[in-house]
Amino acid sequence: MECTLNKQMTTLPLSDDESFMEMGAGNYGCAHYRRRCKVRAPCCDEIFDCRHCHNDSKNALDVDPLRRHDLPRHDVKRVICSLCNTEQDVQQTCIKCGVCMGKYFCSKCNFFDDDVSKNQYHCDKCGICRTGGEENFFHCDTCECCYSTSLKESHTCIERAMHHNCPVCFEYVFDTTKNVISLPCGHTMHLECVLQMEGYFQYSCPLCSRSYCDMSSIWEQLDQEVASTPMPEMYQNKMVWILCNDCAVMSEVNFHIVALKCPSCKSYNTKQIRGGNTSYANITEMVS
Repeated sequence: MECTLNKQMTTLPLSDDESFMEMGAGNYGCAHYRRRCKVRAPCCDEIFDCRHCHNDSKNALDVDPLRRHDLPRHDVKRVICSLCNTEQDVQQTCIKCGVCMGKYFCSKCNFFDDDVSKNQYHCDKCGICRTGGEENFFHCDTCECCYSTSLKESHTCIERAMHHNCPVCFEYVFDTTKNVISLPCGHTMHLECVLQMEGYFQYSCPLCSRSYCDMSSIWEQLDQEVASTPMPEMYQNKMVWILCNDCAVMSEVNFHIVALKCPSCKSYNTKQIRGGNTSYANITEMVS
């Protein structure tokens, strides 16, 4: 059975049957979805508004760590109509009262949602439903996830790019309900987590340390800071080896306490990998 998307026609009046099917539309659901049914979790035999509500409840901090668990969407077999409380097998229309339990319904994901403005669609390769409109996304077989068509020729492929936890909030990225961004390095994380990092002046990928935005103005400021901070004579010819996080080039450069600049790409997003035995604390004390 394929996914179906039923939209209310606005050009023609609804029949009595159609009006009844739309009864309660938008008035039921939870913080995650508007829908006219609840789900029974086969793992714990409890009823929840949706699988996300189940996961939030069963993974709370006050739950015994050994008893925490998630509810896979494909495991849902039974739903309860929110209007007549009839429990039944997963289907779009209630077998008792005839109400539509979700204008968008996917029999593969056992998923219901009354808010069709999200333009939901099912991706067979991802194995889940996504939002945004099928025409606006493509599935990358290497990354094993869907990206915006605007990234089709420019994104950096990383095997199973979204099949990991966000490095900031540790929520699983692949099936998250939050907006996800693909960084220039190819790693993915929540957009809101990227904005949170920027609030703390962090502009590099937490996974590979590569800068994800134009840092040229920052590098210019560091150029001025380095130029205005002369090193003591005993350190002026001291050389160290660095690895650039942005271009991955190893170089031998003059040591400086403020920052170490990559001669290849002019980035200061570098780390010292060898050379120099004097501690930073001692050098700081000498130039203070």
